Amino acid sequence: MANKDYYETLGVSRDASQADIKKAFRQLAKKYHPDVNKEDENAAQKFKEVNEAYQILSDEQKRAQYDQFGSAAFDGTGGFNSGFSGADFSGFGGFSDIFESFFGGKPRRQGDGAQRRGGIILAGPKRGADIDTQLRITFEEAAFGVRKTVSVNRMEQCTSCAGSGAQPGSETKTCPTCGGTGQIQQEQRTMMGTFMNIVECPHCHGEGEIIEKPCEKCHGKGRVSASRMIVVNIPAGIDNGQVITLHGEGHAGTKGGAKGNLNVYISVKPHKTFQRSGADLYMDMSISFAQAALGSELEIETLEGKVKYNMPAGTQTGTTFRLKEKGIKHLRADKKGDLYVKVNITVPRKLTDKQKELLMEFEGIKEAPKGKKHKGLFK
Repeated sequence: MANKDYYETLGVSRDASQADIKKAFRQLAKKYHPDVNKEDENAAQKFKEVNEAYQILSDEQKRAQYDQFGSAAFDGTGGFNSGFSGADFSGFGGFSDIFESFFGGKPRRQGDGAQRRGGIILAGPKRGADIDTQLRITFEEAAFGVRKTVSVNRMEQCTSCAGSGAQPGSETKTCPTCGGTGQIQQEQRTMMGTFMNIVECPHCHGEGEIIEKPCEKCHGKGRVSASRMIVVNIPAGIDNGQVITLHGEGHAGTKGGAKGNLNVYISVKPHKTFQRSGADLYMDMSISFAQAALGSELEIETLEGKVKYNMPAGTQTGTTFRLKEKGIKHLRADKKGDLYVKVNITVPRKLTDKQKELLMEFEGIKEAPKGKKHKGLFK
């Protein structure tokens, strides 16, 4: 799938602030809203694209992921689970509520799926919490990509009661204390006067409902603990410290709320030969004086095997050679970085008489210098 440019979709720069992103979205959402722009048959698709871009760029974590990995982080390719499959209106309840939220209407209570009864906003579904885990991989696995599994302990929806918390066949009733809102007003008197605080209902613990007969499997919680092995597809070129988010693989929500995410923090083991900077690799290589002076065909180690390189005569120590596209694949492009090889001339510690004679001849020295004997402290 082609990489989507969400910044271009909203018409903002890559360093745009959240205020700029929100402003651009509001303008485009109003322009392409199907209820407003009924004459344009492509309006609904454009509105969907605008909303998709906003869902990613308005979330700092998703935006950082997009900046690192591109839209592959959210389309199910390149080692990432799908985090977006079409316009997400779960937090709005449809097109009309988007206008309510952004264009002066009455905003809904936070918590997707909240219901109203007689003008009262009832306690609704709650999103499950995210799970963070660390995965350590080798340098080669980061370079070429790999398929791994991670063990996760998470809360899942109870299959016996379908998440309601009530024993099958029994019913739940609206909490008489809070009237189903999950909150109550609490009066607090201070020296400054009397204040009204909104706190969680102590009777239903914020659920808004009372379970008369709790589910025997989950004990009324609606969720049970489970251990799972989750497959993580790690894309080629990932770097140390980057995060792969698997959407919907976190804890289950309550009352039908969305699942949380699984955030996999990548830790890459160091390599004995290579140092990495982005997609480029760096290494040191020792050569002899003769190789440097006369030139030589070097056999250089790369991640994909050894390659030959013709080093020119007269190479000086510290010289760096560049081997194009012998580095690591770029995450967001079908090309590789380069390999930089720094050569260092090794001076031999011991020489044969013949070698000494040849070096003296090379330097034009008639007689080898005699080393001075250093007197000891007591001589």
